[in-house]
This record gives sequence, C-alpha cells and structure tokens, in this order.
Amino acid sequence: MNKGRNRWRKLLTAASLLTLMLVPALSEKAEADAGRTLQARQMESLKRGLVAVKTDNGVFISWRLLGTEPSSVSFNVYRNGQKLNNAPITSSTNFLDSNGNVNSSYEVRAVVNGEEQPSSEKAAVWGENYKSVRLQKPSGGRTPDGVSYSYSANDASVGDLDGDGEYEIILKWDPSNSKDNSQDGYTGEVFIDAYKLDGTRMWRIGLGKNIRAGAHYTQFLVYDFDGDGKAEIAMKTADGTKDGRGKVIGSADADYRNAQGRILSGPEYLTIFKGDSGQELATVDYEPARGNVADWGDSYGNRVDRFLACVAYLDGERPSLVMARGYYTRTVLVAYNWRGGKLTKLWTFDSNSSGNHGYAGQGNHNLSVADADGDGKDEILYGAMAVDHDGKGLYSTGWGHGDAMHASDLDPARAGMEVFQVHENSGSPYGLSLRDAATGKLLWGVHAGKDVGRGMAADIDPRHPGAEVWANGGLYTAKGVKISSTLPSSTNFGVWWDGDLQRELLDSNRIDKWDYKNSKTINLLTAAGASANNGTKATPALSADLIGDWREEVIWRTDDSSALRIYTTTNVTNHRMYTLMHDAVYRLGIAWQNVGYNQPPHTGFYLGEGMSAQQKPNIYTP
Repeated sequence: MNKGRNRWRKLLTAASLLTLMLVPALSEKAEADAGRTLQARQMESLKRGLVAVKTDNGVFISWRLLGTEPSSVSFNVYRNGQKLNNAPITSSTNFLDSNGNVNSSYEVRAVVNGEEQPSSEKAAVWGENYKSVRLQKPSGGRTPDGVSYSYSANDASVGDLDGDGEYEIILKWDPSNSKDNSQDGYTGEVFIDAYKLDGTRMWRIGLGKNIRAGAHYTQFLVYDFDGDGKAEIAMKTADGTKDGRGKVIGSADADYRNAQGRILSGPEYLTIFKGDSGQELATVDYEPARGNVADWGDSYGNRVDRFLACVAYLDGERPSLVMARGYYTRTVLVAYNWRGGKLTKLWTFDSNSSGNHGYAGQGNHNLSVADADGDGKDEILYGAMAVDHDGKGLYSTGWGHGDAMHASDLDPARAGMEVFQVHENSGSPYGLSLRDAATGKLLWGVHAGKDVGRGMAADIDPRHPGAEVWANGGLYTAKGVKISSTLPSSTNFGVWWDGDLQRELLDSNRIDKWDYKNSKTINLLTAAGASANNGTKATPALSADLIGDWREEVIWRTDDSSALRIYTTTNVTNHRMYTLMHDAVYRLGIAWQNVGYNQPPHTGFYLGEGMSAQQKPNIYTP
C-alpha cells in the first residue's frame, strides 16, 4: 500500500514540476494587457433566422438577436401583415401565436429607439418540428480487392457560402468501408457536398483515391477567412481531387494506395475552395508534411495520418486556419492566413523543436480554440497542452492524450476559463482533470489508473454553481466535489433545448433531460427515422445555433441518408440572449465540430443557472 502511495505522490510531483517548467510567466503579460481595449472580431452578417413551427397550441415563432444590435432592441411580430403583440417584445426572441396555422406567414421587425426597422425575411410555417433537406447520395463502388461499399451522410458544417445572410450546409459523405487509422484496408472515395436549406446542391468535391476515408483523415474548415462576406472551405487534398467545377488537382491517374489500402507516399496538398462554387482557389504542399512515416511513432501509418484542424483569431481580429498532424507522439501545427487571394504561412509549432519536447504525446482526438490568456488573441487548446497565438508553446501539463475535452467558463466563481479533460494513459496521474485554461495549472483531478474514454461538461444541476462534469463513474461539481456515482445516461454530447438555462443531453437520435432530484434521465425527443453518426460516438451531423433564438438545432441524417433533418425546439422561453453564433468561442467550436471525435461546442461565457447578464459581443460584420 505504501509503495502505491509513494508512486502516486511521485507521479503528481513529476506532473506538477513539468507544468511549472513549461508555463510561461503570465503576470507581466497580464499587466501589459490591463486596461487595453480588445479588438472587435470579424463575424458573419446574418439575417434574422426567423423560423415558425406548428404546434398543438398554435404556431411557435423564434428569431435571432444579432450581436451587432444594441441590448435595448425590441421586436414586433407580424402574421400575414398584421401585428400580433400589443407592445414591443423586450424579454425574449420567441412568441407563441395561438391563432396561427400552417398557412400563415410571419415576419419580425426590430424596434430601435422607438423606431420600427425594416422587416425581416418572411417565414412559412413548418408542419412539424424539423425541416428536411433532400440529399443526393453518391453511388456506391467496389475497392481494388473486390469489396463493395455504399455511402451515408456523415459530419457537417455550416457557413454563409454565397453571402445572403443564411447558412448553407457542407456535408461529408462517408463510405461504408471507412477505416480507423489502426485498421488496414481500402476505402471508398470521400465526397464533400454543399446544400442550401431548400435542398439545392451547390457543388460536390471528390477527394479522390489518394485520400483515405475515416474520422481522422479529412477535417474540413468552413469560414469566411478573407472577410468578403462569403465562407471558403479549406481541407487536405491529393492527386486526383476534383473541385466543385470538375477541375482535377494534380495528376488524375496517380494511385499511391499500398497493398494495405493506406496512402503513405505521394504528394499531399492543402487547398482553399470558393464557397459558392467549390472552385479551387489555391493549392500548396500540405504542412505539416508526412516526411518519414516512422518519425510519427510507428511504421505502418497509424500515427502519421492523425489530423486535426481549426480556425483561430490569431491576431485578435480576423480568422486564420491552423492545420495539425499528430498527437500520440510528435505534434505539429501550422497556421495560415487566406487574405487577398493569397495563402500565407504564419508559423509552425513542432514538438520536435528545441524546448518543445514536453509537448509530445499530449494531443487529443479533438481540440478547442479560445482566448485563454485574456490578451485578445486565440490559443489552441490541444488536448493536455496549449499553443499560444504566435505559435509558441503556452504550456504542457504532461497528463497525456485523451478522447474528450471541454473548454469554457465552467466555473464562473473564478476568473478566466477552464478546461475539463479525460485522459487515456493508465500511467497518467489523472484520469480526469480540470485545469486553468491560461496556465495549465491543475484545479482538481481524479486518479483513475486506466483509460477514461468519455467525459462531459455542462450545467445540468442548478443546485451547484457552474457546470457539472462527469466521467469514470463520478458526477462532480465545478469545484471537484463528487455529487453522485449515478451518471446521466449520456456522456457524449449536450444541447441547449428546452428553454431553461441548463443544458440537455444529446446522444444518438435522442434529447434527454437530467432529473437531478431523482438522478435519472427523462426523454424529451426521440427522432424516429433519423440516425446518428460515427458508431458508438453517436454524434449528430451537426448541432449548432443555426436558426431562431439562442437555443441549438440538431441535424440528423435520415436512416437511409436520403435527407438531413434540422430539428428545432418549440418550447417558449423568457431567456433572451444574442445568437450564440456571434460568440467567438462558440462559433469557432462549430468550425471544429467535424474534426476528429466530435465534441459539443461551448460558449466563451458561462451559460447556465446563475449566469451573469450576457455581454454584447465585440464584433463587426463585413
């Protein structure tokens, strides 16, 4: 017993020393930044996002409060040209029209300083609480070794591709023989489609035979990188990739697949595509480069092809893209700007570089982005480590790789943001940890001595301040106090849905509520005929604040992948907030939703019971 305790103390001491060695002195930086006004950030110019849904009690109407509007703005609601409210609505951004029907048409007009503004777009009434977006499924095929495959709709992202103020859906098609990196075998081709919400397909990009299919190979970024009001798409490509206009990148005939179906040789590219047409705009050699396969931790191609990607405001004002490779051993991140029709490399972070060796093996199957240190510029929270906005290491905890992490203001009682993470290595001092996002300092942790595969963070119990976190048989407060050994049924995902400030549970094709008084889960919605993605990860195509008020929509595919369904809440709420898509941390979270093992997006502020009034976002729109 004493030997076990001594080993545990040594592990804790080693981890603490490593953290202290790698955390830079932040006090001078904080002093220099004190009192400085942070830059406004470029964000999308969105329409009102008006949605109307038939319910048993009438028609539920919901709309956006935009981050560019004053907090004093109020609203009038019109049905078929007739105003429905006696006085401008100030306390919410939703309304129940008890006399509405499926033939009604709605619009909303903002009121600023007593003056009614021009009308929003008109909204027809949905007959049910979801909208179907018809898809054009690719035909199946056969691999060189004679195995047939078919396609299903997989992860999705959104962006305003054509500058009309409405989101389009960018969807990845996954072949039935897609592979984890640990598995040999050929896969079918990966396709990326763009759809308008009325089901119009804008374009299809085929990545070709030299991009393997699987959760870790294709991370696609959808964002307005150059500020022209239209989103671009950035992703890894190869010889044989065909853009949305049919142009082939590189050699159309090259085939670098080996006998195991892996692609471990041949050129790799990074391509920027035009959002409204899928046209190739620029292609450069992909960095981080493959180099010697064995340098990434094995010789058969498991670790070399572990890719992550994100969008970050590295200068504090305009978005950049960051492409990454590796996290089990070597870790490399490369940042770029897409401005004025040119792709410019900003910096490279490599754990092999001098002084960075403590950052090796700390990455997750996912990441997050936030201004962790309060200097107005974003950091990349890369698992158990962080990279500063300038490409220098901010800190490494040394606690090791994991499958899940959550970054937000999880504990509003203390300044700054926190990161909750689970860890995979049985030798790690912590199976789950909560750390200061700025410094990596441990706030509290729990030793597990095994791989803790799942972990979730959300405010699900209003009796305790801040978010609750759960993993490995324990439900904890933000301060690390164990509440219960009985956990919610889902440790996968969360969604703001029913109208209170707690977050609901999202797992497979269900939305559930945690009954904190009786420690049990209550079902709110089961999407019959719809399916989740990614096996046991059971994640939606996308969950985000896509339309309507601040609450989130969920996109699931139909069982046969003939359509996507966009589900929206119809619960009236008196909580009023700016659209979450104008909160930088949340919006960047939507950009990395398709990356690796999906994790739920979080806000840059505490959203939960006892929250402070939401601040007006510091943004501008092109």
